[in-house]
Amino acid sequence: MRAEARAEIASLIHDGDTAEPWVAETRAERIIEGIEDDILHGDLAPGARLDEVALAERFGVSRTPVREALKQLSAAGLVVIRPHQGAVVAIHTRDELIEMFEAMAELEATCARLATRRMTPYERLLVEEAHLECRRLAETGDVLAFFRANSVLHGLLYQACHNRFLRQQTESLNKRLMPYRRLITFREGRLSESIAEHDAVVGALLAGDEDGASRQMRHHLEILGDDAEAILRALDRMVAAGGTA
Repeated sequence: MRAEARAEIASLIHDGDTAEPWVAETRAERIIEGIEDDILHGDLAPGARLDEVALAERFGVSRTPVREALKQLSAAGLVVIRPHQGAVVAIHTRDELIEMFEAMAELEATCARLATRRMTPYERLLVEEAHLECRRLAETGDVLAFFRANSVLHGLLYQACHNRFLRQQTESLNKRLMPYRRLITFREGRLSESIAEHDAVVGALLAGDEDGASRQMRHHLEILGDDAEAILRALDRMVAAGGTA
């Protein structure tokens, strides 16, 4: 069963995440999915302009479904639509980032606590294997691969809490924070820090320590929030080199 878990982790890292699959049934949904992927994988940086004409050409549609997609992304907090200026990938202020990471810390802490109580034996194996893969990638210094593996590890904990509403809310906020979590992963020394934090979370989780897993996960996310200044400095550099969709 461990070999099966190891293979599943490799597949999840390659495919990108652990979200439930869904099929885009409309043109607007297909555009939303494409833009979300670009944002979450760093192809569209915060502040990047989203040109309606370019998006319509890219997806082979008229501008009407593009506008509908941008409205829905705006409602989700991923995009900001400015009157007479068009849409841009959302940029958050320092205070907004701190508040969002604060909320995320509480959501993920609850996921970790419930996952400790509810996860199946196979989910335990998946968490172990994802953690080991994060460690291996951190040792190689492959930041992008580590970021993907780290996203899989956190996604497994959302899944293992076995609370669909909590999982949906956590994944929704995670989408808004993902570009910033990606930026902070590139900070010098962050990989080794992250592994030490993961050791504490996963160790408590596998030991059946609900309070410990919750406490360590909260600490892990609070550290990211404390890095808001570093995130914004990196963001300034990315925005200066930004582009359009």
